[in-house]
Amino acid sequence: MDDKRDYYDLLGVDRKASSEDIRSAYRKLALKYHPDRNPNDKEAETKFKAISEAYDVLSDDKKRPLYDQYGHEGLRGQAQRDYQSASVQDIFEAFGDIFGGSDSPFGDFFGVSRGGRRGPSRGASLRVEMEIDFKEAALGTKRTIELQRHERCGTCSGSGAKPGTSKSTCTTCGGRGSVARNAGFFMLQSACPSCGGEGQKITSPCATCKGEGLTRVKREIEVSIPAGIENGTRMRVSGQGEQSRDGGPAGDLYCDIYVRAHEFFQRHENDILCEIPLNFSQAALGAEIEVPTLQGKSLLKVPKGTASGALLRMRGLGVTGVNGRGRGDQIVRVVVSVPTRLTKRQEELLSEFSKIEQEQSGRKNLWEKFFG
Repeated sequence: MDDKRDYYDLLGVDRKASSEDIRSAYRKLALKYHPDRNPNDKEAETKFKAISEAYDVLSDDKKRPLYDQYGHEGLRGQAQRDYQSASVQDIFEAFGDIFGGSDSPFGDFFGVSRGGRRGPSRGASLRVEMEIDFKEAALGTKRTIELQRHERCGTCSGSGAKPGTSKSTCTTCGGRGSVARNAGFFMLQSACPSCGGEGQKITSPCATCKGEGLTRVKREIEVSIPAGIENGTRMRVSGQGEQSRDGGPAGDLYCDIYVRAHEFFQRHENDILCEIPLNFSQAALGAEIEVPTLQGKSLLKVPKGTASGALLRMRGLGVTGVNGRGRGDQIVRVVVSVPTRLTKRQEELLSEFSKIEQEQSGRKNLWEKFFG
């Protein structure tokens, strides 16, 4: 979980770098590694997503101090944009202010694919990490996640314009959202630098969201974790990511589930494994013993003559499949303990038992076989 590269190293900046230095470094690297410039290059795509994740943290006034003080561990539980599941288009939308604008080096290069007015974009997806107990994973649970996300501004209903005003048609592109320029034999089309491809401009921005149409709010979201979930599973909570700035669908919330190890139980697929100690008499004579299970204590019948290391199955006391189909068993491995301290009476009884065993077997012992 914490084996990621240092975010400052990824962007090639000093830990005291300014916001503008971080922004500038990201622009250069994003242009270098963008998949459109590196078709069918998985390594470049992975690098692109990694630097986007680094920029998301280091450009955030709340996440950066947490990262500086605690590293990746400090971001656990903090909602982050999900770059592992995001498409390149999703990343463009999340960083629209970087890839657009008159001073952006990306305008012409990506103009053909991104030029013109676009339809409503999807909100950014978020990702959180969640640790749960072994028993919670096996039986299912509910957790409340506290996160901050962008939602449509309540003052302007997401328009970005001051209440009572409206957007005006962009005079640069005439409302088309794109501009074209002659480049030798080609006519290149790119997003309008004045309106960012929207075709409209805000002349009187909303005082609450500063014209962004979105505000950052704190939310508590209840997440249902199904019984049988496994360590490392990624859960998707539909529609609980960030809202779209232009009326598109909200992004999703991805929960990466990590299950803490249990001191007694282990899991193999849907079976629960554990070890139980037996004394010699229980193993030899048989017994009914109490065994801990996920549902509480349960009786286990130990047959006569059970050998150390034997596996005894308790039907239906394992984990329910995450799809709700079937249930595993609890498998108990018995370990017969040998006493290290015996009373005189115990020694007498065991000596007598040993003599009886030899008489019944009618076989020579190992010493007699070789030297007798």
